[in-house]
Amino acid sequence: MGLEQYKGDMEMCCRCSACKFIPMQRVSGLQYANVCPSISKYNFHSYSGGGRLNIGAAMLKEGFNYTDRLLDIVYNCQMCGACGVSCNYAMDMEVLEPINEFRIKCVEDGKTHPALDKVIAGLRKHGSTVPVTGKRGDWASGLNLKDATKEKVDVLYHVGCLTSYDKNLQKLAKATAKILQKAGVDFGIAGDAETCSGGRAYQMGYKEDFLTQAKKNMAMIKKAGVKTVVTACADGYQAFKVLYDKFDLKGGLEVLHISEYIDKLMRDGRLNRGRKSTSRSPTMTPAVSAGWVSRGYTGKGKRFRGTGLSSTRRRSTGEARTASMSRLGMFSRAFPV
Repeated sequence: MGLEQYKGDMEMCCRCSACKFIPMQRVSGLQYANVCPSISKYNFHSYSGGGRLNIGAAMLKEGFNYTDRLLDIVYNCQMCGACGVSCNYAMDMEVLEPINEFRIKCVEDGKTHPALDKVIAGLRKHGSTVPVTGKRGDWASGLNLKDATKEKVDVLYHVGCLTSYDKNLQKLAKATAKILQKAGVDFGIAGDAETCSGGRAYQMGYKEDFLTQAKKNMAMIKKAGVKTVVTACADGYQAFKVLYDKFDLKGGLEVLHISEYIDKLMRDGRLNRGRKSTSRSPTMTPAVSAGWVSRGYTGKGKRFRGTGLSSTRRRSTGEARTASMSRLGMFSRAFPV
């Protein structure tokens, strides 16, 4: 792995600027058309997804000449993946993955960001990417939950860093645990021994720290005989489901977002729907790197179901460009101006 494997994708960028906006087929006016926080703030092409790909391609060709401006561009990306979603409406190329690899390259070369260094220092010391107050498992006091580090469980409820330490969000963790108890689920938590999934570290470019966290988690999961990991943590969900699989660490582990698991319990008749809710609660979702999301993720190296995107990456720039031009024609026919 590395930035080099995305050379074809980066060279393929034609600077169409689709990555700066929501998918063009969905644009109905100027308001709400912007999708990239970085380009919206700095209003200069290099701060867009395509701009970063152009820079990455040039660096591979000319050599990595780090400057303060270059690092400012690299680290002022929220890694949300919106650029890739808009681009892939027409182009069959990776966008977020090479941007992430560019950041990993910077970290490997010692060109880190002080603010992110501070976060990673906390991760290495406490196993958390948020400030630590009290013990990680304090939220579960009085619930009599199984300790997955000491006994076997079928399901592991991974709470996540923020929910474990934020007093307001701890209410969510307690409510989730009570729902699982009501459904009779054989589950446990890691409590004070729970550690960050490492997903956020990977997005920051600290690949080795991510791998350290991933190996710690998988060692505990295997020891406890866990078959399914359930979490409401967006970064944890994407890490367990996608990144662990990417680095051959996931094995046969089932990973479900809490909303998916509760839906499954209701369909199995283990939970009643109760009173119908008329409100909608927004749920944060992780960066959909390369289109890997819950319903669309069909296995390692595969992408969205039913979108027409290839399940294998094309390494050749020419081959990818030909396929993408064909897809552009298809979309122009499907969405005439």
